[in-house]
Amino acid sequence: MVQWLIYIAIVFTAFIGMEGVAWLTHKYVMHGLFWTLHRDHHHKDHYGFWEHNDLFFLIFAIPGIVCLLAGTTGHMPVWTSIGSGITLYGACYFFIHDLFIHQRIKVLRNSNNRYLKAIRRAHKTHHKHLGKEDGECFGMLWVPSRFFKENRSDQTP
Repeated sequence: MVQWLIYIAIVFTAFIGMEGVAWLTHKYVMHGLFWTLHRDHHHKDHYGFWEHNDLFFLIFAIPGIVCLLAGTTGHMPVWTSIGSGITLYGACYFFIHDLFIHQRIKVLRNSNNRYLKAIRRAHKTHHKHLGKEDGECFGMLWVPSRFFKENRSDQTP
């Protein structure tokens, strides 16, 4: 039983750690060396459903797949736990970023949830910068407190 709690803690830790990895990668890789792939996400100068930015999905999926394979082939549940945390973060990213924020598929349109409204507002703030410099709000799940305060002023009594 204790062993399974440790594996669950590892999944949770990997999931939380991915927010830091996503923030660092977004700020220094997507808005840096690989801006050419990420640029169309800010400018919408693409045609159709897909963006060059979607290639980052594959880049982020590789560590999760490698960890899951290492865990299942070598009977190492620690690696399976890490891969599961990475994969769960990827699923959250898809639901929050692609479905809820950008409405790539028209579901999850409205929410009165303070946290989700703050996420949407922070992401909108990120997208107001069209260049790779002077960006802000590079994470997905961690939202600066100012976006919660702005939400409070929007609510009617």
